[in-house]
Amino acid sequence: MASYCGTAPLPAELFGRWNTDPVVLAGLTMAMIAAVRCQTHRGAAVAGVATLFVAFVSPLCAMSVALFSARALHHLLLVAVAAPLLAAAWPARRPLPTIAMLLLATATLWMWHVPAAYDAALRSDALYWLMQASLLASAWAYWSAVGRASAPVAMVAIVGGAAQMGMLGALLTFAPRALYASHLATTVPYGMGPLADQQLAGLVMWVVGLVPYALAAGWRLRGDWRRMAAA
Repeated sequence: MASYCGTAPLPAELFGRWNTDPVVLAGLTMAMIAAVRCQTHRGAAVAGVATLFVAFVSPLCAMSVALFSARALHHLLLVAVAAPLLAAAWPARRPLPTIAMLLLATATLWMWHVPAAYDAALRSDALYWLMQASLLASAWAYWSAVGRASAPVAMVAIVGGAAQMGMLGALLTFAPRALYASHLATTVPYGMGPLADQQLAGLVMWVVGLVPYALAAGWRLRGDWRRMAAA
């Protein structure tokens, strides 16, 4: 099956499958220039754009056509790594309702993991980019709201974000059959069937996906503690 990132690669050709789309490369180059020029949280800005490079230019892009578990990692990089870094560097200019942004980010993530929506996105470049843009934008709005919220509200939102990620991962892990037609015929060269690949994807979201939220909670608590100690 051909997707935006091409056909599903065989393991032997994976590391030669870099995305050379000039539009994406130009966009990321301009974003990196802006990140280097960022006056506050420059490190977060550069790391955020670098994460997008990994997601959209590195062989992970092609691998996510073959393996749903690679797609889960791709989505995790967008919503739980790139988005909070970009929100730290370039937060929303106006305060956003934190719980509403949590619900928006949750709805967006879950909607694109409905099998019909997911498979449609892999068949259409337009839907593919709508999926990526909506995931990144809703997660950026969520993390921007978390950054501006009071300590109790921020912690509730972070715990809520971790919970919904874990619940989606658990559903995928324990589903009795492979749900995504896009990966039914692409996983065997990697030594696993589509159901095992889907279970691995669920574990990526359920276990690995909790790490960024735990780090965010720790970072927020550390900052709040420092402000209290200085008061």
